Amino acid sequence: MRAAPSAGASSIWTRAEATPVTSFPPPPPWVEEILTVGVTGTNGKSSTVGWIAAALNQIDDATVSVTTLGHRIGPQTYPFPPTYAGFLEAMGRGRDQGAHHAAIELTSASLAAGFLRGWRCRVGVFTNLSQDHLDIHGSAEHYLASKAQLFLQLPPGGSAVLNCDDPASELLDEIIGPDVERWRYGRGNDSTADLVARDLHVDWNGTVARLEHNQRLTALPPSLRLSAIGDIYVENALAALLGALAAGVPADRAAAAIEAAPPPAGRFEVVSRDPPVVVDYAHTPDALRRTLATARHLCPGCLTVVTGAGGNREQSKRAPLGRAAAAADRIILTSDNARSEDPAAIAAELAAPLNDHPAVTTMLDRRSAIAQALADTGADDLVVVAGKGHETEQIDGHGSQPLSDAAVVRELLGLA
Repeated sequence: MRAAPSAGASSIWTRAEATPVTSFPPPPPWVEEILTVGVTGTNGKSSTVGWIAAALNQIDDATVSVTTLGHRIGPQTYPFPPTYAGFLEAMGRGRDQGAHHAAIELTSASLAAGFLRGWRCRVGVFTNLSQDHLDIHGSAEHYLASKAQLFLQLPPGGSAVLNCDDPASELLDEIIGPDVERWRYGRGNDSTADLVARDLHVDWNGTVARLEHNQRLTALPPSLRLSAIGDIYVENALAALLGALAAGVPADRAAAAIEAAPPPAGRFEVVSRDPPVVVDYAHTPDALRRTLATARHLCPGCLTVVTGAGGNREQSKRAPLGRAAAAADRIILTSDNARSEDPAAIAAELAAPLNDHPAVTTMLDRRSAIAQALADTGADDLVVVAGKGHETEQIDGHGSQPLSDAAVVRELLGLA
């Protein structure tokens, strides 16, 4: 969720929006007992960590995973707080249960604050880079430099997993130590890629891609079939597959585990097929653009998006979010954690680049906006409710109230 955890020197956050910390203590003396795979990037971190953890569970059934979705040890979820103390509690509990591996999500803000002084990663995985959190970092350069800390501090003998399709990977490669092994993935024609996805097929059952790889990789299946829907998840799965291999999981077992894993919560989550309704966490321009591209592929009729933007956060992202929403046939602008800002003013900024769009409505009450989207939807249409995904609260000037997009959809459709 987007609410900040308690402040203080022991705090850490799973979203960059939480309160910064001032320092991290040295890691516990047993830190090297847990081989940790750290994942950073703008989009796809939680999905990638989830798939890495699924693969690591093939060799370590007490694998610890930490994402915006929570803390897990093996298949079990634990309610540890989103603080550094809670993180160590999760790692310690996993260690007590025999864990020797972990997969963790690392935001740019936590890396900038020095999280790696308090924990060490042996494998670093990069998903992608696009506009986000410039209110925190001040510039795109500082945003990338913050994420680069993960790769700058990889130890000799460690591994870096890079996305060949993202230009930022070339810059990261320059600062990675010479004794760190590089693994590269992509969907393009980069000759340096170790693993490439081709011939993608996306439908309501998931996503399938044909795999090509070089001689460094063996025992991989000829294709990868995911239950997650969308080409972005193929990229995340490739990153997860290489991250798991770098951590010691046999290739065939890693691929099988990733294929068997359920789709990430709130990530192109199909809440209803009749009418078709999807809830998605897309809250950056690039993520919304890619989500709507997937939706358009599946939708022969009218594509509707319900979306907003967070308050007290990166105002410069709002117009690009509006432009990304323009891919839909119908746009309903609403509130998304307005915090202390006027939600009408936020919606107006989203609407500014949409003057030429034929169907833009503003409905600030999020539940009412979802209801409006559903009211006019037929079997060939598709509604995407974007921005909050798995989150279960709405934050405004009056505080925090329970609100789950998926739960609202189910209630309105009589599916609850």
